[in-house]
Amino acid sequence: MRPRIAVLLDENTSSGATRYEAHKGYFLGLRDAGAAPFGLPYFAEMIPGVVADFDGLLSVGGRFAYPPAWYLDGQASFAPDSPRLEVEQALMSGFLAAGKPVLGICAGMQMLACLHGSRLTADVRTLGDVLDHDNRDQRHKISILPGSQLASLIGAPTLEVNSFHREAIAQPGSRVRAVAHAPDGVIEAVELDGPGFALGIQWHQELLAGADHPGDAIFRGFVAACAPR
Repeated sequence: MRPRIAVLLDENTSSGATRYEAHKGYFLGLRDAGAAPFGLPYFAEMIPGVVADFDGLLSVGGRFAYPPAWYLDGQASFAPDSPRLEVEQALMSGFLAAGKPVLGICAGMQMLACLHGSRLTADVRTLGDVLDHDNRDQRHKISILPGSQLASLIGAPTLEVNSFHREAIAQPGSRVRAVAHAPDGVIEAVELDGPGFALGIQWHQELLAGADHPGDAIFRGFVAACAPR
């Protein structure tokens, strides 16, 4: 049987928050890796059943505000509030507590990191002389930490990725290991210390799904970790 993956949907926060949405590449990447993906709305009453019934969680990209305490002192998000916040916190915490795999992409990576003590910058440009990260047409290489789970999946020390984010992890928490960086030092991937699969990537691998990109190995590794034992 194909592993059943819960995909937490995003919403159109920039135009009224009237629709759930998610790029089809999330579902294509998971399907091609052997999973059965299902999109999830923001209904808190569904959380216990989803954690119990699904084999893994994919938390997608998005632009919405995190709590002020999750940012560096004196900073706050430029993005709007969203009911996604509380649902995602509970879902991700539930999957991790159950020992089930979690993959976070962009905002999903930031959620994974901040649930474990990391802090964000609301604007990646405050980190210094950095690349243009908030540009979906921008490509840059990342360096991958040897010996990391990400390194074992990619099988190479570098990877060319896209870049489409305004916020970024500025201070990793104690259980959060930065396992990939852009040339300017911006954190591009994190893993949680300990057993199991808990990986976050800052770039949008879903935009590269179906294009024979080496980063699709992340989808395959995630799905393999979700396979019922």
